[in-house]
Amino acid sequence: MANMSKEKNKMPSQAPEVRNKNFLEVALGYTPEQAIDEAKRCLNCKNKPCVSGCPVSIRIPDFIAAIADGDFEKAYDIITEASSLPAVCGRVCPQESQCEHNCVRGIKGEPVAIGRLERFVADYHNSLPKSIAEKPAKNGHKVAIVGSGPSGLACAGYLAKKGYDVTIFEALHIPGGVLVYGIPEFRLPKDIVKKEIDALKELGVEIQTNVVIGKTISVDELLSDMGYEAVFIGSGAGLPKFMNIPGENLKGVYSANEFLTRINLMKAYKEVSATPVYKAKSVAVVGGGNVAMDAARCAKRLGAENVYIVYRRSEAELPARVEEVEHAKEEGIEFKLLTNPIEILGDENGFVKGIKCVEMVLGEPDESGRRRPVTKENSEFVIDVDSVIMSIGTSPNPLIKSTTNGLETQKWGGIIVDESTGLTSREGVYAGGDAVTGAATVILAMGAGKNAGKAIDEYLTNK
Repeated sequence: MANMSKEKNKMPSQAPEVRNKNFLEVALGYTPEQAIDEAKRCLNCKNKPCVSGCPVSIRIPDFIAAIADGDFEKAYDIITEASSLPAVCGRVCPQESQCEHNCVRGIKGEPVAIGRLERFVADYHNSLPKSIAEKPAKNGHKVAIVGSGPSGLACAGYLAKKGYDVTIFEALHIPGGVLVYGIPEFRLPKDIVKKEIDALKELGVEIQTNVVIGKTISVDELLSDMGYEAVFIGSGAGLPKFMNIPGENLKGVYSANEFLTRINLMKAYKEVSATPVYKAKSVAVVGGGNVAMDAARCAKRLGAENVYIVYRRSEAELPARVEEVEHAKEEGIEFKLLTNPIEILGDENGFVKGIKCVEMVLGEPDESGRRRPVTKENSEFVIDVDSVIMSIGTSPNPLIKSTTNGLETQKWGGIIVDESTGLTSREGVYAGGDAVTGAATVILAMGAGKNAGKAIDEYLTNK
């Protein structure tokens, strides 16, 4: 019987006053009964508008119908036809602006909880005893993947299923890219990322860590000396941006990239960590995206009494997911909106002691379509903090660009590609994800990796 409730089944989660003191996962996931009940809200629309909102084109109504029938493994098989990382996507994809945005049930109520259902299916599958996966027959072709983030993993998964001999080269000591260094444990547990990567290894994907493409090996060497017939560059955008205001070199100023890497990858929140992070009493996080929310919520869990999000536009323009903003507020993060830093203040020993800001008002829309913030006259004020985290974006590292012959890039560093195939200006070299677009979402990077995988398959098949 259909469930015509206008509201989603609520996601069980830790209480805010408990979770803001630990790094355990916030959302606890649906029970089988909740998942079946939520799945029955799906109308199984004839034109399937939700699918058009999915960057990897999962057959959403079909997997939801399988859940409604109680066949969770069938649902998993349907999802993994299109996605290599269902447990990850179910947790971190911005479904509210993609598949759920197009859901017909959202016209007169809340859309079907597609992301929560995807997460449930993946977690259910991962809880079952595993049989040894059958590796696809090799087709005799070798492909190299640069970077083990979402785009690289998606490309590798697609090609491995086609029988390609795929090797991923990862600069860090643990594979996963932004999934392991950028997203906190309380949003994406690292054992889940490991399980998704292990599934790719079972398909035959080889992963070599501690290999910096452009230093250890060049793209040219992969193609000329090592026998790879195509290369996919999914090296991400790990170069942090700063505001270039006075005081950014003071002790206690971090890029969000460094702050989160220390916490997520190096476990700096643990007392015995070999790479500790400064535990401040009051923290200002500059920026309004998901990364800013992650950094602020991590600072709170490290024991900060006051944590501020400093953002120059209003709440309506916040680029972070609505759910992440809500969780941050519930956990005690204070939002200083229409506020822009102009200087970080330091004491006589070179430590942060405050951040000088000005109030902003919104003017006419800029090229992004958002109203441009304008400084309000005579509005300077100081927020007393002892640490500042800059979260205003990242750009691609220039290393690959500077060491690869014939690779054309944008002025800001993004690799120029054919949008439909991911082909770069160099024959046999493809790219996707943040290395092309700058910092974006996990699922968009996965979509780019999958599309490039299809193009590589076509290229090598024809070749």
